Amino acid sequence: MSIRPIIVGIFFLATAACSQLPPTASVAVPPIPSGEARVWFYRDGGPYDDGAGTPYLRMNEAIVGVSQPRGALYRDVAPGQYYITVDSYGRDFNQFRWVYLFPGKQAYFKIVSLRNWVACSRGECKRDTFYVWEIPPEVAQGDVARSQFYGGG
Repeated sequence: MSIRPIIVGIFFLATAACSQLPPTASVAVPPIPSGEARVWFYRDGGPYDDGAGTPYLRMNEAIVGVSQPRGALYRDVAPGQYYITVDSYGRDFNQFRWVYLFPGKQAYFKIVSLRNWVACSRGECKRDTFYVWEIPPEVAQGDVARSQFYGGG
């Protein structure tokens, strides 16, 4: 048995793992299904996102995705009231958001982090504390378009 096919296979898997996802602007996103609303989550890597964690995104405590640095994703949901949260080490006031979603409408939530929530006296000790900010569509759409697309549904 030759080892060459194994090495070639490992090389291709490593290459695929390192490739970046396409920006959201280059993806054909379908229209919002009739009678539903769309929620976008994104992290733009700006000055308010210095964390490297990938916490769960939740709507009314149900996991709806994973927040990726410089990534965006959407979920189509039934209209109604939702409590939007993100898993976080620290707890702060005004950290999460209540929103009422209307049929056919889109809401945009930027996930930001504060990396130095916990201070340690020895060595490096950093814990991500994440926040959910609701962003107006006219601002958020450009940020989402530049973000890597992590899917929808």
